[in-house]
Amino acid sequence: MNSMLKGATPSISRRHFARLAAAGATLVAARPAIAQQTRETVKWRMTSSYPKNLDTLFGGANTICRIVGELTDGRFSIQPFGAGEIVPGLQVLDAVSNATVECGQSYTGYYIGKEPAMIFDGSLPFGLTPRQHTAWLLFGDGRKLMDEVYDGFGVVGLPCGQTGGQMFGWFRKELKTVADLNGLKMRTAGFGGRVMAKLGVVPQQIAGGDIYPALEKGTIDACEWVGPYDDEKLGFHKVAKYYYTPGVMELEAFSQLFINKATWAALPPAYQAALRYACWYALNEMLASYDAKNAKAINRVVAGGAQLSVLPPEIIKALRGALESVLDEEAGKNPLFKKILDNWRQWRAEQHRWFAIADTRAELAVYST
Repeated sequence: MNSMLKGATPSISRRHFARLAAAGATLVAARPAIAQQTRETVKWRMTSSYPKNLDTLFGGANTICRIVGELTDGRFSIQPFGAGEIVPGLQVLDAVSNATVECGQSYTGYYIGKEPAMIFDGSLPFGLTPRQHTAWLLFGDGRKLMDEVYDGFGVVGLPCGQTGGQMFGWFRKELKTVADLNGLKMRTAGFGGRVMAKLGVVPQQIAGGDIYPALEKGTIDACEWVGPYDDEKLGFHKVAKYYYTPGVMELEAFSQLFINKATWAALPPAYQAALRYACWYALNEMLASYDAKNAKAINRVVAGGAQLSVLPPEIIKALRGALESVLDEEAGKNPLFKKILDNWRQWRAEQHRWFAIADTRAELAVYST
């Protein structure tokens, strides 16, 4: 891939934070106990923020439903629905909160207008990698802090998907200086939009299935979605030439399964366990799938005409400064956000220091020889 980059330096890969084999063994061991504990029949519907043609993102919903059925001998069944089949893709949280559906697969960044602290369990610019985020949830204060956020919406949140590192995005024109961002209409979700706005970008929050038409018609000038595999499916390389790395705005992106809190409380404990196992399995499967697929898709989109380019250091530095400014501004007016930010910043500093010692230098050494 390095040979395709314009002015590139060796890239840094992100290792999987867990192995599918271990997750599979856990599921096999748990299945008999779960199936024997209750014989109650439960049927749920799951709505998603993602269109069905995105087989890896929406595929996580299918995996959850399949695993839950297998663990409960079909007594707990969940039927998945794509974006727009029950509610629009950006209304999943509302639909779960008001019990229109029992659960929904989504990305927390879509809802920062309701509560900015949602973004800490999704993806933050210059933030955590998948492994670092998972460690924060399981062995830091992340789970406790995020549950406090979800309680305010009457939902339970279970991590159920992970894209891994993403690309910076697709642009019709080349980026040379910070000034080139001024006035650009860019589809970007989550906190990244607020950061980009500091540099003059006009952020547009558009659901995945609606991005291509907007880019093709010139309604937007640039976009970001996930990475080469999904971006190729959505056809961005056909209407925007420049594909930028590094993806400093999203080193990861968690998907959450939102579950109506009252509905969750009424679910038999054995079925709660089955759903937790299914979500973690789906998360690991999605990450592994993207790692495998993106490595091949990047070759295809470049062969199809995309010009893979590296962001100038000037722009990266400006983005980092804009991020810290936005974080401080929000913390100054939102006590819950500040509470999580203080904890998250300390965790980020410790994790980045350790990974720089253990992973980054080793990977650079490998790729440079």
